[in-house]
Amino acid sequence: MKRKSIIYSLKIILLLLIINNISATTIKVEKRKEITQYGITWTFDKPALTGQFITGDWWVIGPVTIIKITPEPGPVKTDDNKLINNRWGDTSLKLDPRMRNGSMIVLRAGFDQGYDSRNGSYKESSTVKLSLDLPTDRTLVSTISNMILPVDNFCKNIMWSDEKQSRVTLKTAAVLTCLKEAPPSDAFRPPFAGTEKTIFRARDIKWDLLPKLKPAGEVPSWQEFEAYFSRCWIDHLMSWEQQELVPNENMPNYGREHARVVSIASLMVMLDVPKEKKEKLVIGLIQHGIDLYGTAMVGGYWNEGGGHSSGRKWPILFASLMLNNPKLSELPKTAIFQEDTQTYYGKGWFGQTALYWMVQHHGPRERYEEKQPEQWEQWDKTTESYRICCNAVGWTGTALAARYMKAIKLWGHDVYFDYVDRWMRPDDPYKAARGKHPRPADETKTFDPFVTAMWQAYRSSVPEQQYSGNDLMWVWQGRSWAWLPNPKQ
Repeated sequence: MKRKSIIYSLKIILLLLIINNISATTIKVEKRKEITQYGITWTFDKPALTGQFITGDWWVIGPVTIIKITPEPGPVKTDDNKLINNRWGDTSLKLDPRMRNGSMIVLRAGFDQGYDSRNGSYKESSTVKLSLDLPTDRTLVSTISNMILPVDNFCKNIMWSDEKQSRVTLKTAAVLTCLKEAPPSDAFRPPFAGTEKTIFRARDIKWDLLPKLKPAGEVPSWQEFEAYFSRCWIDHLMSWEQQELVPNENMPNYGREHARVVSIASLMVMLDVPKEKKEKLVIGLIQHGIDLYGTAMVGGYWNEGGGHSSGRKWPILFASLMLNNPKLSELPKTAIFQEDTQTYYGKGWFGQTALYWMVQHHGPRERYEEKQPEQWEQWDKTTESYRICCNAVGWTGTALAARYMKAIKLWGHDVYFDYVDRWMRPDDPYKAARGKHPRPADETKTFDPFVTAMWQAYRSSVPEQQYSGNDLMWVWQGRSWAWLPNPKQ
């Protein structure tokens, strides 16, 4: 009996350790003169107290002076890459050898970066110079550049054969956060952007908020999706030029895949599997939400035309819910999201009321779904192509996840959910009204079989909940964009 009692006590102690220290391992806090992550090394002028957040990212107690960064930032002798324009005849790339492997302190989201001069968004003054006196409440973002393009797409395993490679100038990025005092052992990394370095803790995760759904369809690789969220997604460039900049080992370079990866991961953590199996992915999603929150608080918004900006809103709300911290969802009015600006209530040409609208792409676009297809101009047809290729296919998983976490009211834009319902509805009540224009074959499914299967299995049984009643439409008013009332039809 005594032996059984001892074993039982040890099990209780182990369980308490897991609950109170999510990493279940001791991260060594000590003075170091240099630290390395993802092939990037920061060297201080003298040893400084350092440690790691639960995500594995490093912190240092400062202020500190960084005298060296490896690989060394600076120019290259020649730039032999060939420039290739996209389908619109655009490219943000240019032959410019001035900077590779650059580093930044991101105080504001905007249109400039100091990492790599091949991108049109490069601004020399944004690149930090060595030696660098790094104050507290600042985060240094350091990068390694890709020397030869193209490179493997971040999420090539879910991409089509002709998109398994991409032309992004950065290979990887690592972040070093300078704090006044050592954080607790279960601390998330504060947002990399801005000077507000609030510490959030894993002990506050509300695990009981996650439903326990039986898997429908083939569940993607847990290891693969944990890896997708293991590094910081550097998402502070408010321009389509991000598509040719961001590190291909850290994050997707296009909004459609940003949304797809978030959608799939959000449904995976809602499966009926042991907590230990989903723990790392939950932490990664929360950390991603914390970073997006921080970027939103310093001017970040995600409203680029086409399909560039999807997938940013739900991680913020997910983090707010899982940490039981309403502050994370209290965003400034400047923080707008593509899922909201591109959906509105109206009277569509075949009777639909939850409508899609690209809003802007090389200028403001028209509300084309209110017109008969025979009246569509070329930009209307282009907008329809984006509706099919790039948006609801990535939104569906997050819409289902938000419904299961009773987050429709928190989301605050009801038509987004109604539009995804329209896209995924298996029957077609508008068939007769469509006439000679049949329903697009792409509707009723997504590009991701797991998401499609989960929707088909669980959409009909989502919890009842209140809508927000916040019915607005994002409208161009001659000189600026604004939200206008948009009552449900």
